[in-house]
Amino acid sequence: MKRVVIAGASGAIGAALVQAILDQDPESRVVGLCRDPARAPATLRDSDRVTLLPWDAMDNDSPAAVTDALATVIPANEGIDTLVYAAGLLHSDAVFPEKRLEELSADAMMQAFAVNATGFGLLVRALLPWLRHRQLKRIAAVSAKVGSITDNRLGGWYAYRSSKAALNMLVRTLAVELPRRCKPVACLALHPGTTESALSEPFRQSLAQLKVHSPEQTADHLLAVLRDVGSEANGRFLSWDGSELPW
Repeated sequence: MKRVVIAGASGAIGAALVQAILDQDPESRVVGLCRDPARAPATLRDSDRVTLLPWDAMDNDSPAAVTDALATVIPANEGIDTLVYAAGLLHSDAVFPEKRLEELSADAMMQAFAVNATGFGLLVRALLPWLRHRQLKRIAAVSAKVGSITDNRLGGWYAYRSSKAALNMLVRTLAVELPRRCKPVACLALHPGTTESALSEPFRQSLAQLKVHSPEQTADHLLAVLRDVGSEANGRFLSWDGSELPW
């Protein structure tokens, strides 16, 4: 992983991924995308191997601005070899996972889909010129097991589940088209496992019985999976330990 783009680089998993790549590969260069680069960890802001660019998954114009800025850092003809979409929205000041149907709202659904799904598709579209080289490209969307339709036995969390299921469908659909245009490529969805973060903080008590990883552990797990896959993994949904998950 020499030329990497991480979307959601100021979040717990995204920031840990950037740091892990820097630590594990001294020749790597990372472009981190986030809404406010000033909020990214100081170690990333101060690194001469990291370029932080403003990007907002909910802004339709943001991907075009990213490509303009990215071209000054990594020319399109050089390409990128890894794209990880680590942006995600489970809750905010105005959004919280629904426990029953009466709590469903159009605004929450729109925000969840924008961040968890639509932003990924638009970003891949914008970065297409950087994916046309002849080396293997790995495109990974950090999804969630609760986005599995087959695995849904508890219900609830309508906006989050639906948007992650939509993200999974985007991965599968891209996995059909991209090999025709960007071969060789591995486009896959990754379940990171339960991770200590602002996203999981409100559910700390209910997660007490689960195995919870630190962001650093999650980053190591995900990078190990990514490094181990080739084009044969295109279109798969994998857990943090490399095991296959049902769609």
